[in-house]
Order: sequence, then structure tokens, then C-alpha cells
Amino acid sequence: MELAALIVVLVILLALFFDFTNGFHDTANAMATPIATGALKPKTAVLLAAVLNLVGAFLSTEVSKTISGGIINEADILAADDSHTLFPSLIFAALIGAITWNMLTWLLGLPSSSSHALFGGLIGATIVGVNMSAINFGAVMSKIILPALIAPFTAAIIAFVATKIAYGVTRRYDGKPDGRDGFRWGQIVTSSMVALAHGTNDAQKTMGVITLALLTVGWQSQHEPQFWVILLCALTIAAGTYIGGWRIIRTLGKGLTDVKPAQGFSAEASTAATILASSAFGFALSTTQVASGSVIGSGLGRRGSKVRWGTAGKIMIGWLLTLPAAGLVGALAALVVVAFGHWGVLVDAVIALAVIIGLFLYSRRNMVHAGNAMSDVAASGVAVAVEDNPPPTRTQRMIIRAEERAQAQAQRQIDEVERQARAAERRAVEAEEWAQEVEQRLRKAERKAKAAKEQAAAAKVKAKDVRDKSEKSREAKAHAKAANADHSQAREKKESGR
Repeated sequence: MELAALIVVLVILLALFFDFTNGFHDTANAMATPIATGALKPKTAVLLAAVLNLVGAFLSTEVSKTISGGIINEADILAADDSHTLFPSLIFAALIGAITWNMLTWLLGLPSSSSHALFGGLIGATIVGVNMSAINFGAVMSKIILPALIAPFTAAIIAFVATKIAYGVTRRYDGKPDGRDGFRWGQIVTSSMVALAHGTNDAQKTMGVITLALLTVGWQSQHEPQFWVILLCALTIAAGTYIGGWRIIRTLGKGLTDVKPAQGFSAEASTAATILASSAFGFALSTTQVASGSVIGSGLGRRGSKVRWGTAGKIMIGWLLTLPAAGLVGALAALVVVAFGHWGVLVDAVIALAVIIGLFLYSRRNMVHAGNAMSDVAASGVAVAVEDNPPPTRTQRMIIRAEERAQAQAQRQIDEVERQARAAERRAVEAEEWAQEVEQRLRKAERKAKAAKEQAAAAKVKAKDVRDKSEKSREAKAHAKAANADHSQAREKKESGR
């Protein structure tokens, strides 16, 4: 029994470490978009997420009950394990698988699912350590697989519709770069709701694992987690959240799509609604998948957007590989336990510690922190490409057509005025030419009149000369006549004197 207690203590410690990695691995689910849009500063956002994760962990235990009494048939395992040490050892192996996958995807900056890593590790370790009958595949299908398939698409559709509505009711701000900044204030509320929802869902999974370990050694009879378990898990996930998974934040906030305030608001509202509804029904949902689906859906809600399947495919492959990959690692760890007995737990712990330290040291080569988390776009590109100048909305098209009609009418009026002006100009030119012609005629008439006057004056002078000559001629004739008369008288006198 002492050995079982020691293994349970190791399981609790490792489960809390998984809870810690879950916290910094899933910080981006709530805070990537408000950091990307500038709604919150990185450290402020992460602190807020940590506090709300802590609060959320106390709000519900339905998901914890799913883990501790849903997917594993612990009664079959206890019946085959008289020493009460086998299943705690298998839980230890499952946690190694989940933590290894969490650390690997954290290093790659890939927002995979911590929840599915845990489920995969549990399933793989249980199949190897016991048999397949120890797995409740009905619960696995209804509580894990189906939500994993449906939730991201549901969240994407909700975010898509919400983004369309958000942009639709704020169309008057189209073309204004800061016209929708009011959504940044809304993002503080929605991101807080996502952080709260994350606490109600993800923190429950670690509680469920610890409760399952306590059940297998007989330290607890009910599936309801004890208060000290809730408190430890809440504090641990809050601490992990505050540390901040900056690599994940950078990929989710910038690598998926160029997030605008209206998008961020819609994506977070969709994520929070989906997770809170799932937590109420006890679905062990992947908050990472929901958050990624919401970001993609909100990106598609913007006009002129299209999916970049390279990044989206990379993330979806991470989703698909998480469950089997963590299950494989958990199965290998369980195989060590089966092969080496209780010493296998120590061997697994040493190997896991070496892998975690190696991944952590490798990550230090390219550190991502609060100062550079949002400094560049992830190398894989974006999952939703949005045009710099998206096509106009229906209202904008109507406005554009009305402006074009008004512009065409104004142009027609301008053309008519210009035509009339050209006609008036032609008439003015013609009038000017006519006036010049009249002026030329007047000058010609004046010249003719002047010439006539000169001719008349010359004629007068000539007539005067003629008159003068005529007068002289008459005078000469008179003189001549008088002379003739005198001559005649003189001759007559002379003749009479003879």
C-alpha cells in the first residue's frame, strides 16, 4: 500500500505539471486575439487570463466527472489489480505521453489540443497495461471524438456569422482605419469569458485524472473531486497561464489570420459560448480546437477573404495526430511499466524528464516572450488571406452606382455647357469676323467718299478755272469787240475824214 501511495503522489505531481503545461499551452486560446489587435497588452492579458482560469476552475466539475468515471472502466481494472498499483502506474505513463506531446507542440508553436493529448495518453496506456475492454468506447465517441469533430466547425460558423453581423452593423465605418476600435473594449469582456470558460473545462481534466488515481487506490469513493484537488489544479493552471505560452500566442494570433478588433470580438464570443455550453454538458472539449476554429471562421467573415490551406492544414493535422500520437507515447510508457514493473515508473520518469529538459533547452535557442510574441507572422503564413481592398458590400455598391449616375449626369451637364459655350464662341467669332468685314467696308466707303470729295474739290477748282477762263474769254471778247468797235469807228472816222 505504501508503494501505491508513493505512485499516487508521483501521479499527482505529474498531473499538476501537466496542468501547468496546459495553462501556458492554452493561454493563446483566450489572449492571442486581444493581444494581436492591441486590445490588451501581453502581460496584462496573460495576468487576466490566469486570474479567470483560477476562478473558472471552481465553477464546474462536470468535465472532471467525465474523466474520472466516463472513459475508463476502473471497476474492471481494480478487479484485476489486487495491489492497487497497476492503474496509478498506467495513469503516470498516460501523463508522460500527454506532457511529451504538449511540450513538443509548444516548441513547434502548434496549437494542438492538451485535452486530446491527455485522452490519448490514458487510452494508449490503458490498452497496453490492461486491455481494450477497460476503455468505454461509447463515452470516448460521445464525449471526446464527436465534440472534437463538431465543436471547431460549430465555433467557426458562429464566428463567421458574428463577424458578418459585426461588419454589417458598422458599415458606415468602412474605409476608416480606426472606425471599429470600439470592439477592442468588447474584446476585454469576450476574452475574459474565454479564459473563464477555459478554467471550467481544461482545469477539470487534471482534477479528473487525480480523482481517478485516488479512486483506484480506494482513497476516494465518489467521482466528485475533493476541494484540495480543485484548489491545487486551479492554482497550477493559473500559474501556467501566467507564465504564458508566447509561441502559441504568436501562431494563433498572427499566423492564422490578420486579426481585426471586430474579428477578435466575434471569435472570442464564439469560443466562450461553445466552451461554456460544452462544460455544462460535461463534454471534454478541446479549447484549442474551438479557439482556432473561431479565428478561422472570423477571418472568413471578412469580405474578400480566402482560406490558406497550408496553415489551416498544418493545424488540422496537429488536431488529428494529437490523440494517436499521445496514445502511442502513453502506450510506450505503459509498456515500460508492464515490462519492468514498479521500476518501470522510475524509468519512465527519468526518460520523460530528459525529454522535457531537452525540448526546453532547445526552445531557448529562439526565445519567444512578451516582447516579441506578436512581432512577426508565423513562418507558415496565414490560414485566412484577406485582400487589402476587399470587394464592396451591397450598400456600398448601391452608393457607388448612385455616385456613378450622379457623376455621369454632372458630366453630361458639363458637356452640354461646354457645347453651348463652343457654339457661343463660334457665333462670337463669326460676329467678330462680320464686324471686321463691315469695318473694312466702312473704311473702303470712307476712302471712296474721300476720293469723291477730293475729286469734287478738284472739279470745283477746275470749274472755277473754267469759269475764270470763260470770264477772261468773255472779257477778252468784250475788249476785242470794243477794240473792233473802236477800230471800226476809227476807220469810219478816217473814211469820213477823207
